[in-house]
Amino acid sequence: MGIEYATILVYFVFLIVIGMWVSKMNNSVDDYVRGGAKGTWWIVGTSIFVGGISAFTFTGNASAAFSAGPTFLVIYAANVIGFLLCMILGPWFRQTRAETWADVLRERYGVQIEQFSSILGIVLSPLSAGIQLYALSVFASSTLDLPIIPVIFVLGGIAITYSTTGGRWAVMATDFVQGLLMMAMTFLVFYLSLKAIGGWEAFFSYFTKPEFIDDFKFVKEPGEFWQDKYSLKWIVVIFFVQLSGYINLTSAGRFLSVKDGKSARKASLLAAILMFVGSIVWFVPPMVARFLFDADINALDIKEPATASYSFIAQSLLPNGLMGLMLAAMFAATMSSLDTGLNGTTGVIVKNVIPQMRRLLKLPPLKERTGVLLCQISTLVLGLSIIGTACLFAGQQKFELFDTMLMISAVIGVPLGLPVLLGLWVKRIHWKTYFVILGVAMLPSIYFTYDQMSNGTEWYIQDRMVWLYVFGFVGLLISLPLWRFAKAEERARIERFFKQMHTPVDFEKEVGESNDYTQLKMIGVSSLLMSAMVMLFLLVPNSADARLQIACLAGFMGVVGAVLLVAARRSSKSSQTIVADTKTIPEAQPGE
Repeated sequence: MGIEYATILVYFVFLIVIGMWVSKMNNSVDDYVRGGAKGTWWIVGTSIFVGGISAFTFTGNASAAFSAGPTFLVIYAANVIGFLLCMILGPWFRQTRAETWADVLRERYGVQIEQFSSILGIVLSPLSAGIQLYALSVFASSTLDLPIIPVIFVLGGIAITYSTTGGRWAVMATDFVQGLLMMAMTFLVFYLSLKAIGGWEAFFSYFTKPEFIDDFKFVKEPGEFWQDKYSLKWIVVIFFVQLSGYINLTSAGRFLSVKDGKSARKASLLAAILMFVGSIVWFVPPMVARFLFDADINALDIKEPATASYSFIAQSLLPNGLMGLMLAAMFAATMSSLDTGLNGTTGVIVKNVIPQMRRLLKLPPLKERTGVLLCQISTLVLGLSIIGTACLFAGQQKFELFDTMLMISAVIGVPLGLPVLLGLWVKRIHWKTYFVILGVAMLPSIYFTYDQMSNGTEWYIQDRMVWLYVFGFVGLLISLPLWRFAKAEERARIERFFKQMHTPVDFEKEVGESNDYTQLKMIGVSSLLMSAMVMLFLLVPNSADARLQIACLAGFMGVVGAVLLVAARRSSKSSQTIVADTKTIPEAQPGE
């Protein structure tokens, strides 16, 4: 176990160093909260992709693949289609010229909605992030045989450290490095799993075996799984619920760091490709684990043995010494979500809530240096609240907190999402419509909760969501007449919002000089360093085949790093040529 501890320690130090390295790129609040809108398509696209992955991918979702085969992949199909749709929507979102997602709501709905959503988001953010940190810490503590509270502080502290020092640039840089490690390791586990089962033909042959055929058919019969999961109704509802997360106003936050609409389109395509590949690479191993190690996994002395299916097969097949790197990859998956949430909430605090408070108190606007300092303080405070929340989850014994949070999400989360979904697609909506839709959509949630607590009625998630959407659209219809009371100022603001959203960004005029070379060089060097560190695993006793696998793993990372450095050199030469050409242009003479 010593090599696993050393691997994880070195990896965490590496992340902190990257965060400190990129901190020099923060010269303003805009740099801190969205990278000054200078992010290249490849770094933003990777960050978008990695920010949506967590340890749950390799525990809860792996459990679904182990137990029910490919049905749950409908969630990832929705993710891929969502990213493909964002090839259209991503440019729209970037073209709002917003700095935070709350800015988008202000321009669409007004200050009242901006402040309401901002404060609610600040309150709820530590809860959801605390659950992610707690889940990751449970996994880490059980795997490494360590007490959970110290693990929470260590994992949370690392994410806070590099997020506080480097802001959005640190988030994007570490997301890329963590994504590279995660994809490299999961590719290796995928390859070894297919090799162990005998290839694709042998893999699919298990789907028709009597002991697996019912569980592994795509559409299950109602009652076959708990709460009618994986039935046709579940598939349809879950697909649209997942897809709606990509086509609403708050998803604009994903694209505010990118340079322009064209780059946003490329970033979306890259995220879609990575998600499609990941959906195959991540979930073949737990299915192979079901076929080859079913009895061994179900014999594990843990509450839900299926959640350990990915970890079990990785540990069974990986070369000696690499399990520590696999754990680091799983940590990376969740920490990328944590740092993205931290940075986004910090931006809302400093760019939306504090300025409004200062306006009400008739105080002057914040200076840039003070704003950056407040960003760092906000990140630190938010991070500590997330750690505190995770510790509370770990210390309680009475409630099933995951079930409680799922209930809170159903009661509040979906109704909150409906106005921001409809606000993107329906122009003639009065700002008060936001609260009408929210209030009407919450009615079935409140009823379901009351009925379940009072009468013990079990409402399945697919039934809850159908009624939430039905009531949400009813709320929209009954509130549409409010538009006639919209003042000229509100109508003009909404018209301006939609017009600007469809007006392309001129990067050179609106943002200025790019720093593509710096991004390429930093990430290229970081990737090569990680490749060199992986090469050290060749010193661990292994077979010749295992050593070849380690060499391929390091080689993959090295090739990515080398490609980025070559691109950096070309970017530098291109910039020098442009400057030289500019200097040779003769000055215009009077009368010319």
